[in-house]
Amino acid sequence: MLTSKQLVDIRELQKACEMGEPFELKLNWEMLQTRPENEIYDFFHYENEKLVGFVGLYGFGNKVELCGMVHPEYRRRGIFTQLFKTAEKAMLERKYKQILLNAPSKSESAKEFLKTITCSYSFSEHQMKWNEQELSKQEDVSLRPSTEEDLEIEIQLDVQCFGYEEEDAREHNEQVRLVDQYSIIVWDGKSVGKMRISHTDGEAWIYGFAIFPEYQGRGIGRKTLTNVVLEQHQNGFPIFLEVEAKNANALKLYEACGFRAYHSQDYYVML
Repeated sequence: MLTSKQLVDIRELQKACEMGEPFELKLNWEMLQTRPENEIYDFFHYENEKLVGFVGLYGFGNKVELCGMVHPEYRRRGIFTQLFKTAEKAMLERKYKQILLNAPSKSESAKEFLKTITCSYSFSEHQMKWNEQELSKQEDVSLRPSTEEDLEIEIQLDVQCFGYEEEDAREHNEQVRLVDQYSIIVWDGKSVGKMRISHTDGEAWIYGFAIFPEYQGRGIGRKTLTNVVLEQHQNGFPIFLEVEAKNANALKLYEACGFRAYHSQDYYVML
């Protein structure tokens, strides 16, 4: 579990790295603030009590994502390489089946580092923000809080919609339940999907939005998203989500509801 000082130090380093740059680092703050106590996922480099280098690991079942940063004034000193090697050892010991390196699409320093290791481009992901537009509440879909009895539904949605192995989906959903709660999407009296809405730093983020394949194409996703956006907007929250660039159907849905991409992340698979 990270200390309050470590979280403040990470935040300050992030600000220094993003200042004047055309990108934002994806540091998964929701996960940083809820780290487990029994495993190390974060690696630090301090100089004169100042955090100048950081690497974080973010596990999703048998897959792990890595993102890190070094203060602009301390680059080209091998700090990131040292942190990366330490993190790589931890990832290999945990026997993840897939290691993804997360780099902002417009980060030149990240591209230079990636040239030094064996990896290949996999996909890109857009961060999207809702731009206010007129929407109307939809009455034939609703959300209800997930219960213990819904765990199997959540697992199957991850398997069928996100390609998880069932064992990994179970572990992932059980971990999420320790710190947050899904909402179950209800249509025609049936539990047809799920969504998680997280509030961080005065922002609303939508995660894990999925509809069972047999119910897709009926407008359920758009109606659900419309209602959630209206509720969050009325409560004063700016609204964000993330989507893979190759997921054309999801992109089309989000754009139709008023979301626009403002930053992109590129993911590379370690070979």
